[in-house]
Amino acid sequence: MNDKVMGYVIVLGSLFGIACYFCLLFVSPWALLVLQVSAFIAVAAVLTIIAWIGYTLATTPPMEELDIDFEDFDREEKET
Repeated sequence: MNDKVMGYVIVLGSLFGIACYFCLLFVSPWALLVLQVSAFIAVAAVLTIIAWIGYTLATTPPMEELDIDFEDFDREEKET
């Protein structure tokens, strides 16, 4: 399947999903439940990303310090 066809499939699938969500939210008797589940998924996704960032920061070992003499760079720059 080439990229153009895949793009059209994604667009049509997204439009179908929007239509289904609209029907579930404004037409069906489960509108409140749909809204609650949608809000929960959105908040849970954001908090999961934040938790992943925190976990990565907590478990990543600190970087080793580089022994760089910046005066050497200044000297080389002045010489050229």
